[in-house]
This record gives sequence, C-alpha cells and structure tokens, in this order.
Amino acid sequence: MSINRVVITGMGAVSPYGVGADILYKSMRQGASAVKKCPALEEVNGLNCHIAGSVPNLDEKQIPRKHRRSMSRMSFFSMLSCMEALEMAKITPEMRQNGQTGVIIGTTVGSPQTQQDFFSDYLQDYSIERIKSSLFFKIMGNTCASNVALALGISGRVMAPSAACATGIQAIGLGYEAIALGKQRTMLCGGAEELHPLTVAVFDIIKAASTGYNSNPGRSPRPFDKDRDGTVCSEGCGIVVLESLESALEREAHIYGEVIGFSATSDTTNISSPDPKSIEQCMLAALISAEIEPDQVEYVNAHATATQLGDPAECEAIERVFGNQTYVSSFKGHLGHSLAGSGALEVISMLKMMAENLCLPTLNLEQPGEDCAMVRHVLQTQPLSIRTVIKNNFALGGINSSLILRKYA
Repeated sequence: MSINRVVITGMGAVSPYGVGADILYKSMRQGASAVKKCPALEEVNGLNCHIAGSVPNLDEKQIPRKHRRSMSRMSFFSMLSCMEALEMAKITPEMRQNGQTGVIIGTTVGSPQTQQDFFSDYLQDYSIERIKSSLFFKIMGNTCASNVALALGISGRVMAPSAACATGIQAIGLGYEAIALGKQRTMLCGGAEELHPLTVAVFDIIKAASTGYNSNPGRSPRPFDKDRDGTVCSEGCGIVVLESLESALEREAHIYGEVIGFSATSDTTNISSPDPKSIEQCMLAALISAEIEPDQVEYVNAHATATQLGDPAECEAIERVFGNQTYVSSFKGHLGHSLAGSGALEVISMLKMMAENLCLPTLNLEQPGEDCAMVRHVLQTQPLSIRTVIKNNFALGGINSSLILRKYA
C-alpha cells in the first residue's frame, strides 16, 4: 500500500486572545498573557482558583441562525475556526461535498454549560416539558464535529475523539493517518473546549490548579518554573486543514508544514500521575512513525501544564530521548490550558513561529525548578531556524500523544 504525504494548507483559531489564527500568534509573539481574573469562578464555594483564559467578544452571528440553534459555545468556536481554516486553504464548497473531505473535532465532554442549564431546569420539578429538542445536539460527544459537518456541507467521514488534554493532537493524528492511507483527501482536524467552573474544579479537587496567583493572573501558569503551582484552564478551538501533498500541489495551495509522524499510547501505571517512561515510549513511537532519529528534531513543544508532577515527568522523558541540546518550550504560560483545544492551538502557533524562523519561550518561566532543569529551556524569544519539531500532549486517564511536523520542502 502506498503512503501519501500529508501537508497542512489552512489554519483557524478561536482563543482567549480573540478570533483568528493571526491574533493568536501575534499576541503570543508579543509575550501577552491570555489569563485574566474570572468572576464566575469566584462565585463557586470551595473553588480556590479564580483565574482563567476566556474567549472575548465572540460574535456567533457570523453563523447562520438555522445552524446556531443546535450549537453550544464550543460549537461556535469550532465553526468559526473551520470557516477561517477553509478560507485560508481555499477549499471550495464542491470539495467539501464530494465525500473526500472529512471532519475530526474532539472535546473533553459535550457542552458543560448546556448540561448545567438542563439540570437547573429539570431538577426544579423533574419535568422535561420545557426542554427544547435542540438541547441534545449541544451536549452529545460529537457536537462540534457533527454541527460543523452539517453547517458546512462536509460529506466525508466525521469523527469525534474524546481524550481530554490529548484530544487535539489525536484528532490531527487520526486525520493524518486517514489521508496517508488514502481514505480521505482533505480533513479538518482539531479540538475545542468551553470554560466552565466545573472544569476548573476538576483540577482544583486533585490539587493540580493554580491558586497562588489570583491577584496577579498574568504570572500564572508557570510551566517548568520553581514557583509553578498548577494549571490554569482556558477555552478555545484550533483547526488545521490536512491534505494529501498530491492534492495540495494540484490546487497550487500554500503549504504551511508537513505531518510526518504520530503516536498515541496508554500509560497504564496510574490514571492521573504521568510516568516518564510512558512519555518516552510515546515520543520514540512518533520518531519511528516519522522514520527519523532523535537528533533530527530541533525543538520540542512540550505539554507542560505547570503541575508539580507532570512537568518533571515530561522533562525527564525529553532528556532521555533528546538529551539536553534540543530546544524546549511550552505555550501554556501564554494561553493557559484549553484542554481538548490546546493541541491544535499550539500546533498553529508553532507553525507560524517556524515560518518566521523564531523560537518562542515559555512565558512566566524565570528559573527552572531543579526537577525540570535537565533540558534546554527557551527563556526568551530568539532567532532560530527550525525544520523538524515534536508536539506533545498528555491527558488524565493515561493517554499520551505526540505529533512530528516539519517544514515542507
């Protein structure tokens, strides 16, 4: 069986910086933090983290009303991101409707705000008489993927992986495999998340949320830093258009990068605490998939959510695979952690960074902790020609994923 080369020809983003992939990257390049004080979190009894990254000034009316009725906030994010990505890639309506274009967009869960609205109503008198028929379509696990496919007339395969923080990279990896094997010609891939107090509460309850910077939000999260104190949740969506190289060349499409390897593995040691050996195995599997050696990777975009256990485990694994000369940074300091949306948002930022021959630092990393000091951290923006990179995302539940990208040549 012949294997198709897979390239990226479009990108779209909704992030805590606003709507658009350019806004995302320009804000990060300027060193701006997307984390702010969140009044909704302060209203929850027992919740100790009061900061987050939320999408500002969302105008969902760009989406036709007939489609908005079955969409939640996370579906709005997905739709606007896909619209931008398709326009950038110059994918025509005819291409979307010929069965050769598909959608893979995952979420951690369906819309938590819609679920809250439902139960707030239902538990008053245990009645479903007031429930609108469109509600289910906002909370089903495939809400983003299905709503996008319907609204945009995409008739190829539709998938909706749910792998918590690893979802975005899994979606891109699954799209890469589908195109490489000739099952689809074009895929819109990524992940989406909407902010809700209960999402933040999950990390708070397991003592993994940042609580020491409520009065100074832009100083957290602090990946790898000696003063890191946990994750800061955020929301948004990242989408990339994957396409066979043959298709892209035939259309004379601009190529932003190439996907050359992917792996997804299971950490069976613990459902919540990461194991360095499992992370190492995931990255090694991605290298085997890409048919390259570790010394061919110039940069690692780390998952690094600023937790006490996760950051050291990833650093140890990176040092085992790449030594201490490969550049390493995390974008969580800029964006917070948008869970299912994080992988694709970070891929978009990384592709734009590579195009400018820059290497962005880990925001808020001032002094690496002793348990994270074994790798080559990027502490400030610097000129750097990067050709090959690996992107990591790891999730509660023991799900690991790594994706390898390179500049197209």
